[in-house]
Amino acid sequence: MAFPIKWLIAAGIAAVVGVTAYKNMASTGAEMSALNITTIDQKQVDFAALQSQGKVTVVNFWATSCSTCMKEMPHMVQMYNELKPKGLEYVGIAMAYDNPEYIKNYVNEKKLPFNIAWDQSGALAAKFGNILGTPTTFVIDKQGKIIKQYVGEPNWDEIYAVINKAIAV
Repeated sequence: MAFPIKWLIAAGIAAVVGVTAYKNMASTGAEMSALNITTIDQKQVDFAALQSQGKVTVVNFWATSCSTCMKEMPHMVQMYNELKPKGLEYVGIAMAYDNPEYIKNYVNEKKLPFNIAWDQSGALAAKFGNILGTPTTFVIDKQGKIIKQYVGEPNWDEIYAVINKAIAV
């Protein structure tokens, strides 16, 4: 009987950690316009500039060690390729615990078409509310405000609808 109790306790702890992480995330409506990100190839992504260009931005925290991240990445690429001409920008942010060589190899191997940054210090995760789990995805409107966040793989129909609505405004 001790074995199942240990699992029950572990599940309870995991639930508390998950809820705490979720509550600490940047809330819908949080302002991200002052954000400036350096990509792994040393390009600057200036969120104020994206707003001035009328861009809706998806920010996706991910890791090469995250199986759900790897599963969703082809969908992210497809979404980006379909919606970029309409006004979508995308920034993938690899977590601080990820290996930079693994990140670069993955980006090159998969020929990712969008900006990828490595959050070496954890500062970007902190700005978005101390992101702990991956994948975590945010949709940011043309005014630089978070309008939707997803923990885990998003519902693809829903995220397309959210982005298309934000682009149309």
